[in-house]
Amino acid sequence: MEAIPTSGRATTDGRSEAGITAGTPSLLRAINERSILELIHRRGPLSRAQVARVSGLSKPTVSLALTGLLDAQLVREVGRSRGERGPSALLYELNPRAGWVVGIDVGRRWARAAIANITGTVVARRDERAKVASAKALIGQIGSLARRLAGDAGVAWPQVTHAVLGSPGVFDPVHGYVAMAPNLPGWGRHGLVEAVREELGTNVTFENDVNLSALAEREHGHGRNVANFVFLGVGTGIGLALVIDGRLYRGAHGAAGEVAYLPLGLGDPRDPSNRRRGAFEEAAAAAGVVRMAKELGMKMPITAEGVFAASRRGDATAARVVEAEAQRLALAIATIIPVLDPELVILGGGIGRNGDLLLAPIEHELRQLLPFRPRVVVSALGEDAVLQGAVATALEVAQERVFHRSPGRQVQEAG
Repeated sequence: MEAIPTSGRATTDGRSEAGITAGTPSLLRAINERSILELIHRRGPLSRAQVARVSGLSKPTVSLALTGLLDAQLVREVGRSRGERGPSALLYELNPRAGWVVGIDVGRRWARAAIANITGTVVARRDERAKVASAKALIGQIGSLARRLAGDAGVAWPQVTHAVLGSPGVFDPVHGYVAMAPNLPGWGRHGLVEAVREELGTNVTFENDVNLSALAEREHGHGRNVANFVFLGVGTGIGLALVIDGRLYRGAHGAAGEVAYLPLGLGDPRDPSNRRRGAFEEAAAAAGVVRMAKELGMKMPITAEGVFAASRRGDATAARVVEAEAQRLALAIATIIPVLDPELVILGGGIGRNGDLLLAPIEHELRQLLPFRPRVVVSALGEDAVLQGAVATALEVAQERVFHRSPGRQVQEAG
């Protein structure tokens, strides 16, 4: 039985000096199956001969591994090759139904969810107004939304391999709760994580919504092939996600990027009224935009979205509010840049996506504040950034779990 060779001399307890357990036929077969499955996932569909040629394994070893993967329903036959000399050959691809993932985006206004198969293809999606009157109502909505979504895809909920829920706040893995999420009532209480997991099952993890936006940009947007960038989400709240050397940086307590608490707001940042949401969020998030518009005399009803729309129509007061917002965001960016030196700043969120009004004044302000500047762009993914990041993150976990599935274990298909 072949496998990738490892270095290190074996010891009397069956382990190498490098700490690797000595190979057994079953272990080598599992290694080969995992390697071939990943190869087919990356480059498939492939024939047995192509797998052997690319992997360097012998054809008998490849045949044995493919038989195990077929029995476990991790790969499937998908037609025959064409255009090559000699007879056509069967082609194999990753079985899309070998696993399912669900991404959930919970915000102040919307609850969104999407289900994808193990190849990453989104099969169904649902968007609903978020029921934020209480944590109990929102948790119930999440459970109902997720199960109806699975039904749309023809999948029973237990068949979902993994789910990721993105929301404002910082997930504390030690104490098991979400902190610093003032825009979702009750979301920061103890027992919330357990309640959501009880509603959905244990195959769910939590992540900050802005972090997921950054991960989505890394996979599908402006962050592709960029090692160091930040994502600044500005909407109902404000948050920053940091990607350093291609990896999301969370900090010692998961609170890296909580720029809502930068002392850049109006008035005294030590004022107790700023402790809950943060001085910068009070000044520059949606409520701050609305507050300034009212102070300058704009008439009710006023929303942040309405202020930007009025500015586009040429309203001079709205234009003043937008200019002040751009200056605040530029000041926050200028505070971050000398510390991190990112190549790119991506703006997102309901306010941050207004690039036609914000980018030029932000760049003008940065020229006054800094001797060096990164590129500043608007998210390529719009309002779907959090949801796409949740699906992509769930997919990484699910593929790892599915690709480790033992030979012969059958995949349950939906009826």
